[in-house]
Amino acid sequence: MKILVIGSGGREHAIVWAMQNTSSTTPLKIFCAPGNAGIAQTAQVVPISVSAQSDLVRFAQSEEIDLTFVGPEAPLAAGIVDLFEAHGLPIVGPSRSAARLEASKIFAKDFMTRHAIPTASYRVADSAGEALEILRSTQLGDDQVVIKADGLAAGKGVVVARSLVEAEKAIEDLMINHVAGEEAGQRVIIEEALEGREASLLVFTDGRDYALMPPARDHKRIGEGDTGPNTGGMGSITDSSVLDDSTLKDIVRDIVETTLTGAHRDGFAFKGILFLGLMLTADGPKLLEYNVRFGDPETQAILVRLQTDLLSVFEAIRKGTLGGLRVDWSVGSSACVVAANRGYPGRFETGAVIEGLNEVEQGAVHIFHAGTTSADDGKLLATGGRVLGVTAAAENLPEALSLCYRSLDRIHWRGMQFRQDIGRSSGN
Repeated sequence: MKILVIGSGGREHAIVWAMQNTSSTTPLKIFCAPGNAGIAQTAQVVPISVSAQSDLVRFAQSEEIDLTFVGPEAPLAAGIVDLFEAHGLPIVGPSRSAARLEASKIFAKDFMTRHAIPTASYRVADSAGEALEILRSTQLGDDQVVIKADGLAAGKGVVVARSLVEAEKAIEDLMINHVAGEEAGQRVIIEEALEGREASLLVFTDGRDYALMPPARDHKRIGEGDTGPNTGGMGSITDSSVLDDSTLKDIVRDIVETTLTGAHRDGFAFKGILFLGLMLTADGPKLLEYNVRFGDPETQAILVRLQTDLLSVFEAIRKGTLGGLRVDWSVGSSACVVAANRGYPGRFETGAVIEGLNEVEQGAVHIFHAGTTSADDGKLLATGGRVLGVTAAAENLPEALSLCYRSLDRIHWRGMQFRQDIGRSSGN
């Protein structure tokens, strides 16, 4: 069976790895476009950009691809699922209409309000002047607010402002200087800042039925103790401590099922991966945001615990038969610690030779590549901001973290950085 995975990061490496390692009966030929040096060790990488949708369609047609899976949000928002389906090509992911839940934060917040999904109060501003008027009023109540660019912003579109000065600077950056992109910052949301612990819940869904993944917690900030600027994610865990059974039950009833029902009512059945970014407040769990795909690095920590054939899950999503499939996970916990280049998430160094990977415990620890390139002499180079996701599953979280950090002690390159407190801080 021929599979195409679209994307180039640690998330896509984990997806390729999981399909290869959970498939017991179906021989797979996996392509990844554009892939990375780690993916190239076990799958065939194809030099096609995720934004080159017509080229991806032509490749899928010429190779007679049996199933395509999309990793990143940008091609989903641009309608790649609709395009593939229009050409009769099997693909897993939400339609362009459904992808608006991530592509437009304003659309998502209006959807939450319309369907009474618990979330933070908010106001929408269509210009910098209007945004400043809202900030200088007292209608949101608190000094601390969250400023969010409406569109996709590659992780740069959300600012937690702890003062009016910081909030005004965020408006200037997003709406005037366009630091998150000109289109993304045309409109903004000014939102109540919720207090509590964050958690992530990912769901497989065929639009009607769903299967939960192990709850996860991401660590977004670059520095120890959740300090410094936000990044794409410096690590993630799955563990029973992330969500207790009662809270999970509330989330499923009030957010998961309400979202799927609301999508049906609004005319776009959601099929694919639904990601819920949550804040566990004193008033109960509230939804911060939707993503319409696997998170990164949550995917790495989640998929190392998957025991069901991932390809069978994708096929059930596409065919609408997920309700008849049991999705099993290993008991215990997992962790992913991200190793990045010095300077990330700002200007970062690139090109250093990565050493020590052959000293990592094989089988116990999985190294998912995010930003690597193979040099002409075969050496592996650290070329991205986030470079590697060192990942392990174990009976408990301390054991999983110990496996990750022992491995990181053996890996090195000039300018390597990673957080020492993943799984030990509150997450952010």
